[in-house]
Amino acid sequence: MTLAKVQGLIASGGRPPIGETLGFQLVECGDGVAIFEGVPGPEHYNPMGTVHGGYAATLLDSACGIAVVTRLADDQAMTTLELKTSYLKAMTEKTGKVRAEGRVISMGRRVAYVEAKLTDAAGVLYATATSTLLVIQQ
Repeated sequence: MTLAKVQGLIASGGRPPIGETLGFQLVECGDGVAIFEGVPGPEHYNPMGTVHGGYAATLLDSACGIAVVTRLADDQAMTTLELKTSYLKAMTEKTGKVRAEGRVISMGRRVAYVEAKLTDAAGVLYATATSTLLVIQQ
């Protein structure tokens, strides 16, 4: 997948399968940038009554991965090697729409480094992530 294909996915309103499951979608992308949005709700709650950390991690991982995809050639793919997520504030159904923005920091022939942040509509920061991704020649 390349930047043009990712932009086509956005234009068609398509979602990755995990986006269907968790109710989020890719809304914007550019060279080394990808933005996902979703609305966390009670269906995403953990036993403590807040949104499970996996929801935030999934949005952040998706933003990091697609940010790298926008820089790949047609004969390349990628996979996440490492994702470090830091949680700064709990989300609930009252949080509203959240936005995960991933940006490529460094892109080599075999490894990419990406940073991402998860914010609400008011710009409140809920989580951050750094990711290392492996670039694979197909």
